[in-house]
Amino acid sequence: MGHTIDEKRVYADRTGAETVLIASERGVVVASLSADRVGEFRLDHRTAARDVAANGDRRAVATDEDVLVGRYEPTGFGPAVAVGFDGDDLLAAGPDGRVARLDDGWTTLGTVETPRAVHGGMVAAADGVWMVDQGLRNVGLGDVRDVHGRGMPLAATDDGLYRLGNGWMDERSDAFGVVSVDSAERRSASSRTQSGDAADDRAHAVGEDGTFVREAVGEWRAVETPGDPVDVAYTDRATVAVTEGGTLLADAGEGWRTRELGVGGVSALAVRG
Repeated sequence: MGHTIDEKRVYADRTGAETVLIASERGVVVASLSADRVGEFRLDHRTAARDVAANGDRRAVATDEDVLVGRYEPTGFGPAVAVGFDGDDLLAAGPDGRVARLDDGWTTLGTVETPRAVHGGMVAAADGVWMVDQGLRNVGLGDVRDVHGRGMPLAATDDGLYRLGNGWMDERSDAFGVVSVDSAERRSASSRTQSGDAADDRAHAVGEDGTFVREAVGEWRAVETPGDPVDVAYTDRATVAVTEGGTLLADAGEGWRTRELGVGGVSALAVRG
């Protein structure tokens, strides 16, 4: 007999469990993950969720009506397609291209063409990568699908995967839609690399040729995944991914475990620290 999203799935060993947030067309799913084992999961809030972001205990959700924070409290932004944290600052992008920062209220920083992702003070859009400072500054590329804005920035575009150094440098050709990198802010002291170099951080990219893991700067290796992830994130003990059809994937070093969440139209995930 199949299980539904409203059922609670609990494993006996909850030691070291972390919380994963998933944005779907039905709403926000919250799942408990211990290493690569999915425990309890539930539909935590019903809405058409387009994106989700987390920064420590803080979370934000982009929906067709508003940007929600905390226990899904409205912020007055209006319809949103992407959210992300730049340090402690929450940024959001609307379907009309408006990008704003939440202070006492929302402060508009500028507009971009067809925003797709917000991360670490950068915005991925059809007209390139935009960097947030006092406003918005275009830093190049085009048809950008995703961006990682911290440390050594990476951008996934319709033309390839790029790394920002002295200008944008090619990492891989072909179309890419997802890029994710583990961040020093999220990592616990025990899981940090000895060098602390961003190039040593876990990183994944998903494109038309499949899923790739970074082994060194400019070196990516194809890996098999049970489905095509629409987003990838990290806990201290595992790499976590999710497919559009609602399959949660987790790999703690012994291959991917999967769990069907019972939702569709999945667009993003985030790990709540």
